Amino acid sequence: MDFRLTDEQTQIQEMVRDFALAEIKPHLREWDEAQHFPVDTFKRAGGLGMLGVTIPEEYGGAGLSYIDYIHVVEELAVVDSGFALSVAAHNSLCTGHIYLAGNDEQKKKWLPKLTSGEWIGAWGLTEPSSGSDASGMHTTAVKDGDDWVLNGTKNFITNATYADISVVLAVTDRNDSKRGVTAFAVEMDRKGIRAGKKENKLGMRVSDTAELVMEDCRVPSSSVLGEIGHGFIGAMKVLDGGRISIGALAVGIARGAYEAARDYAKQRHAFGKSIAEFQAIQFMLADMATEIDAARLLCYRAATIKDAGEKVTQASAMAKLYASEVAVRATEKGVQIFGGYGFIKEFPAEKFYRDVKLCTIGEGTSEIQRMVIARGLLAESS
Repeated sequence: MDFRLTDEQTQIQEMVRDFALAEIKPHLREWDEAQHFPVDTFKRAGGLGMLGVTIPEEYGGAGLSYIDYIHVVEELAVVDSGFALSVAAHNSLCTGHIYLAGNDEQKKKWLPKLTSGEWIGAWGLTEPSSGSDASGMHTTAVKDGDDWVLNGTKNFITNATYADISVVLAVTDRNDSKRGVTAFAVEMDRKGIRAGKKENKLGMRVSDTAELVMEDCRVPSSSVLGEIGHGFIGAMKVLDGGRISIGALAVGIARGAYEAARDYAKQRHAFGKSIAEFQAIQFMLADMATEIDAARLLCYRAATIKDAGEKVTQASAMAKLYASEVAVRATEKGVQIFGGYGFIKEFPAEKFYRDVKLCTIGEGTSEIQRMVIARGLLAESS
């Protein structure tokens, strides 16, 4: 197996890195403090192909592989994981669900607007009373003539305040626990749907996170994505891909923390020499670099399986679980290497430390990933 990047993949990395350093990094502290989501910058990312990475060119996408996509997410996350999270939610959740389940008419109607950055996408699964246990969903969709009427509240929805379209999961048959949920693509200018409370977050503050509220929101049957009652099945497939991108995002955070700590260790002097010359610091850097490489390889494996069109549930859960927990350890070591300056906002270590924890929670907690992995392992042995 050849792990070397192609020339095209190297160019993609460099393009995304240059964009992040020029368009995001100069504003990081300001945006983080204000919880500002930079809409114009996000849309410019669309102009560079970052908002439809894996969508075929016929629908306005870049037509690239999932491997290419996780390179995009990692490079953005090295600079700012909040921006990377919004890009990931737009790509693999909203846009990805429409591409997965939508018919050709729906794809032609919505995907070009999403892939270009003209529109911003959100995806609504989590609710105040149903996070890991999505079977506790309360949002409903009731058939009324040729329309459906949606009622309910989603929370922790990335991009909700600025979205032009949201994929919403709603119960359409309360009596069917397996096939009672349907997916709807809802344009946000429709009466009865709105963004609710914006969350004040610990980290990833550049990414917008808010409620999504539906009050007698009437949508036509043409808004149904896929078959009625198959929404939850589609959502689980979407999350299989989304978890790979969260793994890549975690790798990016860990890499950013590692690179900042490495450079600081070379510059900081104590007892007459740089602290990088002390074995304690060297061992921390060695552990960080080794675990980051291992996490990245798990993400590569999962992305390769997805690109091959094979079942990726277990591989994506492994990648997400390991990468997110590696990133937590790496950012903690980063703060330790910075010492007192790791606790100060003028230095990068504290932001990586704040941002990273979401990776062990969003798109399935570490505990859920372990359940998914264990079930797969036990099924293989039965």
